[in-house]
Amino acid sequence: MTKLNGEIYQFVYTSSSTERLDCFLVSCLDRITRSRIQVLIRGGFVSVNQKVTVKTGYSLTKGDKVSILIPPVQEVHLQPETIPVNIIFENDHVIVVDKPAGLVVHPSVGHNSHTLVNALLSHIIVSDSWTEIHKPGIVHRLDKDTSGLILVAKDSASQLWLQRQFADRKLEKVYLALVDGHPPTPTGRIQAPIFRDPYHRKRMAIASPGKGRDAVTEYFTLKRYKEHAYLKVRPLTGRTHQIRVHLASIQCPVVGDQLYGRKTPSLPINRYFLHAHSIRIVLPGEDQPREFTAELPDELKELLHTLSESPEES
Repeated sequence: MTKLNGEIYQFVYTSSSTERLDCFLVSCLDRITRSRIQVLIRGGFVSVNQKVTVKTGYSLTKGDKVSILIPPVQEVHLQPETIPVNIIFENDHVIVVDKPAGLVVHPSVGHNSHTLVNALLSHIIVSDSWTEIHKPGIVHRLDKDTSGLILVAKDSASQLWLQRQFADRKLEKVYLALVDGHPPTPTGRIQAPIFRDPYHRKRMAIASPGKGRDAVTEYFTLKRYKEHAYLKVRPLTGRTHQIRVHLASIQCPVVGDQLYGRKTPSLPINRYFLHAHSIRIVLPGEDQPREFTAELPDELKELLHTLSESPEES
């Protein structure tokens, strides 16, 4: 084992039989749990033979050189903050929030405060153990510049319940998006695996067959404009940046998305035109699904209105 800069570890796989990447790293780094190793792999912190892989079950063969970057652990001191949040629904187990664009969901590098989690801590009473992790209650996320519905668990049992609903895909989510250009067909299904871009850690990308994580997105054209299309989008899986990557892959990037689309937005907007409009899910302790909706924010309605003079209906 070679240790570089106190954070990067390098190993050579010497066995003549194959082994899963995550299992191998657990055996090499006995102080780090397998779940933590898997998070680091999926986050793009592990490479095999100098190529980033996000497959936790990647099969190693003799001679493979494995590198892992382990970010320094930061102490978490979550503090309640008085930040206005629009609560759509609340009971003893969960809170459903209509998140505004510009608000980060949970603390992360560069965002240690002023997050949705900090805002909710001023609203609910939780145990000390719940605040000792970076993402208390968070079971799914929205990008900073995406608005709309997000569910937050109020206790660990509810968090586990919701995580299982998401993992088993026992829910339905609908987004609204305005995109540049027009999709190849009014209604479509994009099925393309996604992985971490090996050349740009902040980006995701479409992977070649057999690589990356399966991802499926359905879209339905609600209105067609001269240079844009207004879509209803249903992600059937939940990969990082999935909707944005998939729509960009059919030459229809989300308006305002400078990472996957135009460097200069085609319309006057300082966020993505992407909104988590509805979610249908069975809540903890219940046996029938509930459906929640969040209306399109005023600034997005106004932007649509500027295009409404001469739309070409699909």
